[in-house]
Amino acid sequence: MNILLVYPRYPDTFWSFRHALKFIGKKAAFPPLGLLTVAAMLPPVWDKRLVDLNVQPLSDRQLRWADYVFISAMTVQRRSVDDILARCRRLGIKTVVGGPLFTAAPAEFDGADHLVLGEAEVTLPRFLRDLERGRAQHSYAADRWADVGETPIPLWNLIDPAHYAAMNIQYSRGCPFDCEFCDITQLFGRRPRTKGTAQLTAELDALYAWGWRNGIFLVDDNFIGDKRKLKRETLPAMLAWMEQHRYPFTFFTEASIDLADDPELMDLMVKTGFEEVFIGIETPSEECLNETGKVQNKNRDLLACVRKIQQAGLQVQGGFIVGFDSDQPSIFERQIRFIQESGIATAMVGMLTALRGTRLHRRLFKEGRLLGDTSGNNTAVALNFIPRMKMETLVAGYRNILTSIYAPKNYYGRVIGFLREYRPLKRGSFHVKSGYCGAFFKAIVMLGVIGKERLQFWKLFFWSVVRRPGLLPLAITFAIYGYHFRKITEKIDWSGMFDARGVGPT
Repeated sequence: MNILLVYPRYPDTFWSFRHALKFIGKKAAFPPLGLLTVAAMLPPVWDKRLVDLNVQPLSDRQLRWADYVFISAMTVQRRSVDDILARCRRLGIKTVVGGPLFTAAPAEFDGADHLVLGEAEVTLPRFLRDLERGRAQHSYAADRWADVGETPIPLWNLIDPAHYAAMNIQYSRGCPFDCEFCDITQLFGRRPRTKGTAQLTAELDALYAWGWRNGIFLVDDNFIGDKRKLKRETLPAMLAWMEQHRYPFTFFTEASIDLADDPELMDLMVKTGFEEVFIGIETPSEECLNETGKVQNKNRDLLACVRKIQQAGLQVQGGFIVGFDSDQPSIFERQIRFIQESGIATAMVGMLTALRGTRLHRRLFKEGRLLGDTSGNNTAVALNFIPRMKMETLVAGYRNILTSIYAPKNYYGRVIGFLREYRPLKRGSFHVKSGYCGAFFKAIVMLGVIGKERLQFWKLFFWSVVRRPGLLPLAITFAIYGYHFRKITEKIDWSGMFDARGVGPT
């Protein structure tokens, strides 16, 4: 049987890094880990091909080759999904769909032939058994959480690594925290389920044998959900593997702010090769943290926590939100001030959205405040609910945040502030990342000669050369990131976004 796995295209968003990827000659940040893992669950005798629309177009010839087209997607990929499904229907090709987009709203995808919802380890085997017997059903829903110990190593040979900036691995699923606006506990539960050390190092072995020598994103929504196992088993095993192989990878992941409470854990992560961590800070407002149930962020000095993590040798990326019911008009300046003082270069600020399956979505539905679905774009100017704050005030304040924090003077000043305090772990071995030499010279031309940020670029450049020469590559990387973030901010359409009531997207 011929199986074509198709990954829909992402729009140009904050996390696409599309403008930054051009500097290093890459087409996408990460490969489609879910589809690569699903491919490994399919019968070995089946012929499998994968098309990632973020790196190549999808032809009708490729579709006609397939007996089935498998599609997995996030909410933000909805438009591309609709196009793929329409093409498959037109050509008479059967489709099998799964992933967060379809699991959250299966009723909206009756046009797909088969919906394999929830975690594939649970529902895909049932579908495959029925398919073999000639009685495959339209929809399969999970009745339990998956044992991630059964998850196979992804079929990396289905992709060309030259297209991607980093690879990805999943160590755990689930998060012990249940923030009102987050759908992770709905998708994966509150008890972290983790892979064993042998399983995790086998995935590192596979990437190493494949020839990968670059960054790896551990895609866990909260990597430190089970701190005890991390410190006793997982990180020591990863560290031993990295030492044995002379540190061929660098790692980055997502974690909760309570990472700052554990110096031992941070030290072990840095020694293992972790360089970056994304943290959901959300807001400096204690009232908003209470409202949304962000208990891990409450009753603490968030700025001091960020600095502890940075001083431990980890670069902090931060997520921020405006639009909570408790937000006051002062929140916009408070967010700007916090971001600037924290030295968080990669600060993703979004307007609150109500995702299906979240406590926020259920609450707003009961209050009659829901307006529709979300696009999944973190920085879209389109609320899907009626906010407490006046809409014009919220949008104007949000615009002020984005234009302020990514204005060259503020952004580059923030980067210098971070680099001044940052103390990464120095290692004996060093691996030059693919495409980064070319990126250096492209940055000199595009940012230092052509770009409107050229004054700030050269200020950062010479500051780094004189004060922190070992961090010059990182300084240039941040300059490139800033270029992408400004491009995304400049593309936002701030007009014509609301209907006559001023409460939703037109």
